[in-house]
Amino acid sequence: MSNRLPSSERSDVTARLREALLGADFTADGLLELLGASAYAALARSETVPALRATRGDGGLETLVRLFLLQRSVPRARVERVLPVEPLLESGWLVEGADGLPGEGGGAGLRATVDVRPYGGPDGEDWFIVSDLGCAVGGAGGIGSRDEGVVLGVGGASTTLAGITVRTPVASALDVGTGSGIQALHAARHATRVTATDLNPRALHCTRLTLALSGAPGADLREGSLYEPVAGETYDLIVSNPPFVISPGARLTYRDGGMGGDDLCRSIVQQAGDRLNEGGYAQFLANWQHVEGEEWTERVRSWVPRGCDAWIVQREVQDITQYAELWLRDAGDHRTDPAEYAARYDAWLDEFEARGTKGVGFGWITLRRSGSAEPSVTIEEWPHPVEQPLGETVRAHFARQDYLRTHDDAALLADHFTLAAEVMQEQVGLPGAEDPEHVVLRQHRGMRRATKVDTVGAGFAGVCDGTLSAGRILDAIAQLTGEEPVALRDRTPAQIRLLVEQGFLEPVGR
Repeated sequence: MSNRLPSSERSDVTARLREALLGADFTADGLLELLGASAYAALARSETVPALRATRGDGGLETLVRLFLLQRSVPRARVERVLPVEPLLESGWLVEGADGLPGEGGGAGLRATVDVRPYGGPDGEDWFIVSDLGCAVGGAGGIGSRDEGVVLGVGGASTTLAGITVRTPVASALDVGTGSGIQALHAARHATRVTATDLNPRALHCTRLTLALSGAPGADLREGSLYEPVAGETYDLIVSNPPFVISPGARLTYRDGGMGGDDLCRSIVQQAGDRLNEGGYAQFLANWQHVEGEEWTERVRSWVPRGCDAWIVQREVQDITQYAELWLRDAGDHRTDPAEYAARYDAWLDEFEARGTKGVGFGWITLRRSGSAEPSVTIEEWPHPVEQPLGETVRAHFARQDYLRTHDDAALLADHFTLAAEVMQEQVGLPGAEDPEHVVLRQHRGMRRATKVDTVGAGFAGVCDGTLSAGRILDAIAQLTGEEPVALRDRTPAQIRLLVEQGFLEPVGR
């Protein structure tokens, strides 16, 4: 990790750098075209060999890839063809010297001090994420640095959180533990005021550079742990990809929160309630312990603050050995002395054993401050593929909770519904059978849920076009099947309620 970061005071230089990067098509789309899909995907995993092979030419885009993504020294004359070298040297984006890596005629020339990674915004914006060199997430060698204050770039967790965040226009947004600034960058599109906090001053510096180089408005950047820098303030949106790793000690600021077990995740979720405005959302990525003799669902349920609805989705569970190995590789510990690696591995297992931890869950937690006397708390395990972005799916989930909370069975039967878009019906049974064993409704967007329904439920969903009330539809089904209408009206609302809750049916006019 280079100790020196580019100056954040030279806005003129940053603007010239952005102009030069865009002029050379140093964008997400430009990279994909230059590298090809395979090398592009490898680069996202911090595997550089395919990209090195694809950038053997001397064009401007190849030069920028080698400088900012592959950490190679490039001859000055070649860099001068694409970048304003003197201002970038003065402001610290570039330095003179070798990189210690093979190639480029011994490595003499100019090299970058930070990783500058093109990132495509949701509406086609050309953004750039600034982080420490070699610190994209993943790769066979780990993050490339074992310095405590290292600042990571964009990884899968970052893009997951950005994709699930509700993107309605708000007055204020808070990014807790901003890192290289990707969440603050997204929030700047739809929040009038963005505040970002981080315990690591180096991360705040990178966030400032990320916002400036991306052409985004600046944020209110504050140093401190979690909510400490914003004591007494409230927000319409809170997002955090916190240092959620359950580890035996605080080694790396970006991942180890310094609290025991999953206490950091519990704290950041529990304390969010008092910092949300009415109707506001708080969205987190988190890890939680699976403890012997305890239901994980009850553990995370206890984290939900009073006055908040919650939707908690467990996406993955790892046993303690898998989990320890994942984060040991992440830090590059598997490339150290074998005895040192074994000692660190042993320390992780000691920590889990002391806490009775048998596994670790990973997932998403969304809170919405509703002020309801009967909050809606949905906790589920969903390891299946989903379609990002999911922000609108998350918003719609809570809107449906509001609807169901205010509609009893009689109101449900009086209302009108439509079948959600791209829902398909599947009939499951033995080939040649006269009737299916069961019917499945399947979503092809968002969470991509599937649910079993009986013949009444399938028939009901199939004719929901908003024209007739639910009660009138059930009366017609009763007439066709010969069933008693009153009995059908009594037993069907529970099934309708489930189909609304899961997003298969939508109330007309909601």
